[in-house]
Amino acid sequence: MNLSIRRIQAIFMKDYKEFTRNYAISIMLLAPIIFAAMFEKELIIVVLNLTFGMLTAFVQATLIAEEKERNTLRSLTLTPASPLDILIGKSSLVFVMTAFIIAVVAFVMDFVPDAPMTIALILMTILFIALGTICGLYAKSVMEATLTVLPVLFIFSLGSMLSSFADRFPFLKVADYLPSAQLLLLDLGEKGAPAVIMNISIWTIIACIAAYLLYVKRLKDE
Repeated sequence: MNLSIRRIQAIFMKDYKEFTRNYAISIMLLAPIIFAAMFEKELIIVVLNLTFGMLTAFVQATLIAEEKERNTLRSLTLTPASPLDILIGKSSLVFVMTAFIIAVVAFVMDFVPDAPMTIALILMTILFIALGTICGLYAKSVMEATLTVLPVLFIFSLGSMLSSFADRFPFLKVADYLPSAQLLLLDLGEKGAPAVIMNISIWTIIACIAAYLLYVKRLKDE
């Protein structure tokens, strides 16, 4: 399947124009910066994980759901753009926004990520974009998308907090394998970078494949 940079750019610009007109969604850009100004430097990973859930996944889900609600997502399939062109195009804006906000958060909290952390953050961004896409495809409206993204926020962004209860509930030890927990372990130096990157990569690959297959299935169902 051939990718078309021109088609991806066209979809990117279309989403950008729509995003700038939607103040309810664009206001989410401010939330991570506010958290960064409020929290201590030691909580940088918490702020980053919240950014992925509240910004990356949420905005991606609402953009996809808005297209579905207006029946414009399906109309894109009538263009020469391939499913991969559409998904990458519709993910590019959120990727750029997330990268920008992470840079601002890092500056505010005086955090300089090393190479392994940078790779992990890029993978986390792609992972949450894929999760947001899945949530948006399941939702029938923008309002419903705000609800479908909540499990992603609580499980994938805040799930690492469950590890603190592992002494009382041993089964919660599985929370250590969640991407948010892996990011924390990398920051604390309690786990090697290769293992963390491998773990997050697996989560990312699975989520991207699931998002693509669900998108193709939704098109056939509709």
